Amino acid sequence: MKELSGGQAAVESLRAEGVEHVFGLIGSATMEMFDALHGASDIKFISVRDERTGTHMADGYARASGRAGVILAGQNGPGATNLVTGLAQAAAAYSPVVSLAGSLSSGHVYRDAFQEVDQQALFRPITKKTWTVTQTERVPEMFREAFRVAMTPRRGPVQLNLPRDILSTTADFPDFQKPENYRPVSAPAGETDAINRAARLLANAAKPLIIVGGGIKNTGGHESALLLAERLNAPVVMAPGHGDAIPFGHPLNAGQMGPRGNPVASKLAREADVILALGTRLGFNTTFYSYDNINRDADIIQVELEPTAIGRYFPVAVGIWADAPTAARQICDAVGNAARRQEVEAWSNTFKNERAAYLEKRDMDGTLMSDPIQPARLFKTLRDVLPRDAAVTMDAGTLCLQATDALNFWEPPCFFTPLDFGLVGFSFACGLGVKLARPDRTVVSLMGDGGFGMTLSELSTAVEYGINTVTIVMNNQSWGAEKAYQRDFFGGRYIGADISSPPFDEVAELYGAAGFRVDRAADMGDAIQAALRCGRPAVVDVKVEPAALYSFRRDSFQHRVAKA
Repeated sequence: MKELSGGQAAVESLRAEGVEHVFGLIGSATMEMFDALHGASDIKFISVRDERTGTHMADGYARASGRAGVILAGQNGPGATNLVTGLAQAAAAYSPVVSLAGSLSSGHVYRDAFQEVDQQALFRPITKKTWTVTQTERVPEMFREAFRVAMTPRRGPVQLNLPRDILSTTADFPDFQKPENYRPVSAPAGETDAINRAARLLANAAKPLIIVGGGIKNTGGHESALLLAERLNAPVVMAPGHGDAIPFGHPLNAGQMGPRGNPVASKLAREADVILALGTRLGFNTTFYSYDNINRDADIIQVELEPTAIGRYFPVAVGIWADAPTAARQICDAVGNAARRQEVEAWSNTFKNERAAYLEKRDMDGTLMSDPIQPARLFKTLRDVLPRDAAVTMDAGTLCLQATDALNFWEPPCFFTPLDFGLVGFSFACGLGVKLARPDRTVVSLMGDGGFGMTLSELSTAVEYGINTVTIVMNNQSWGAEKAYQRDFFGGRYIGADISSPPFDEVAELYGAAGFRVDRAADMGDAIQAALRCGRPAVVDVKVEPAALYSFRRDSFQHRVAKA
């Protein structure tokens, strides 16, 4: 038994979990915990400038490492409320973020105390679970439960509130348990009859298609998915935001589908007669919940680890409650070495020809040297200069949405986006977390000028800790998505759409980072390569054609079209 304060026990609990990085912002409510972190040489504290962006860093770290990302808001009240956007984002991405926040002393609750807010109620809708520690002796138990819930499928964020008096009081503690003593380790397999029914449907399909999502990407399950795809000779399309679920270079990779995907992948989903949805909900970004984006007559086989997701948006012929890579291997074994059928050969060969033509056109569209710079030109430059090990983070917004299927993702996982939360101001901070999780990889963050303006204070965090990412600001002086809707559906009556910003390259230099400005297409490749080589956090401010806007959510404004 060891006598420790609650704050020391909290840090010992992090150590038992193997935590190497804690993102956070210091505050008086958790001073005992920060003091214990001061003496923890094996846990690196990354001091951020805002709890929201710190949560995005923890989110990126979790997605890139496959382990929990930890964010510590040192102050109750405003320190805790600043976590909300980041945790809602992590929830949408099923990202295992363990969020810790200081809380009022137990005796002050419900007294309208300084910085009092009901943190239990605040976080409950946007986390898998929210707790408040009630006894110092239970600190290790609550930390174990937080990590277990965050890491148990389907993964997601949790919130642990730490009252001041709990952290300052001492207690006697036994040895701290390691994760392997209490965390599930095996993944569930599919039920045999369902696996066999799925295999028969796929073996008899003329136009089989596999749609993969986070259940393949987040488990590193691409080899299992591709083994099945090769056995079936079936194209593989990906849910938007999961374009790295399988490597770009595989001949059966069709890219991302749906309203924000590419036309070849989207056509496959509309024409396939049997669809294996492998670790995907077939949710909003993939389908808009519409048969406009998936064949109404297709037999759908859906494999999901979350049982409530099966058949939720589209009726299924076979539903399999299982780990996606495990089920893929099971189906592959059940299919066996069936002879290849002519119909499938024709289907697959047609796809490969259309995919090759699409990629050729994509490159041709990117050769235009006009100024201001067209987005397609920027994306082609990135395809040309980024190393194959590059990890890319993106924001929401019209330019980033145009980039969704415009880059090549070679080594999964390497593509990190806001997914269904559609958050602006995510990419730069997320990239810092990704880089800390994978320091061996090149990390490039794409943002619009509005989103980067929200988060540029984290340049000081990047410089202070030597987190050398490259942020490319696609600067079109506007909130592009909203300006596109005002242009296309509201007669060009712009309000609040145009924005002004300082020269981001100069701002970067003031922070101690490297800054590059690109006004001409001819200079773009050299500037990006210089940023990649500079050995410092870098910002490349690219002047992008302001008129290069696209209305992605045209469905939301059909009433405006009808009115016109």
